[in-house]
Amino acid sequence: MATTNGAGHPLPYDTYRAAIERETRRFAEAVRGADPAGAVPSCPDWTLADLARHVGTVQRWFGTLLTRRVQEPPRSRDVELGLPDDPRDYADWVAAGVPGVAAVLRDTDPGAAMWTWGEDRHARFWARRMLFETLVHRVDAERAVGREPDLDPVLAADGVDEFLVNLPYAGVFAPGVTKLRGDGEIVAFRCTGPGGAAGEQWRVRLDADGFRMLPAGGGAGSGRETVTVRGQAADLLLLLYGRRSYQEPDFDVSGDVTVLDRWVAHTAF
Repeated sequence: MATTNGAGHPLPYDTYRAAIERETRRFAEAVRGADPAGAVPSCPDWTLADLARHVGTVQRWFGTLLTRRVQEPPRSRDVELGLPDDPRDYADWVAAGVPGVAAVLRDTDPGAAMWTWGEDRHARFWARRMLFETLVHRVDAERAVGREPDLDPVLAADGVDEFLVNLPYAGVFAPGVTKLRGDGEIVAFRCTGPGGAAGEQWRVRLDADGFRMLPAGGGAGSGRETVTVRGQAADLLLLLYGRRSYQEPDFDVSGDVTVLDRWVAHTAF
C-alpha cells in the first residue's frame, strides 16, 4: 500500500511525541471549566465528561500496552485510572497524564515489534494512533464549547493516511467496515489549498472481496476514479471521521456520489 506521502512511512516519531503532548493539553484546556454534562454534538449521547474520561482512559491504556510491549491481543482493557470523583476535575486528570505518556513514549523504541490492530506491527503504531485519537477528540471538545478548531495541515494529511491505511483492519471494532465491497470502483481523496499537505492524494479501490489502497500515481491497470473528493487536509480528516459531510461547500466532489455514500455508510466508527 502506498500514497503520495508514503503509507506505512509515518512522520518522525519525535513529531508524534511532541504533538501528543500539545494536543492533550489543548483538549484539557477546552474542557476545563465547561459544564461536564454539556453535550458533544459530534459524539452522540456523550457528554464532555464522557469525552474527557475516554481520552484519558485511552491514553493510559495505550501507555500500558507500550510499557508491556504486548505481543498478543489483550484480554482486558482494565488499567489503573485514578479517575477523580468529581467530573469537573476531569480536565486536570487528563492533563496530569501527560508526563506519564511522555515518559513511556520517550523510553519506547518505535521500531520494537509488538501487537497492534493495524497494519504497522511496531510500537510506533500506538504513538501515531494516540495522536489522532487525541487530535480528533480535541476538535470535538472545542466545537462542543463553541470554539473554532484549527489543525496543522501536515499533521492532518498524516491523519488521513493513518486512517486509510488502518481502515481495512478496523473490522474488529467497526463491523461495517467488513461489508465495504464493490465492483472495482475507486474512491479518491485529494488535498487542496494552502499548507504543506496540498497535492497529496489517496486512492482506494472497492472490490468484491473488500477494499485496498492503490499505489501513488496510478499506474497500469489502476483504473479511473469513480468519485473524487477534494478539500483541505483538515477537512478531509474530519470528513473521514464523520465530523464533516461531503455535501458541505468546503468540499469539491466529482463523480458517482452513490459510491461515496456507500463509503460513508460503512466506514463510520
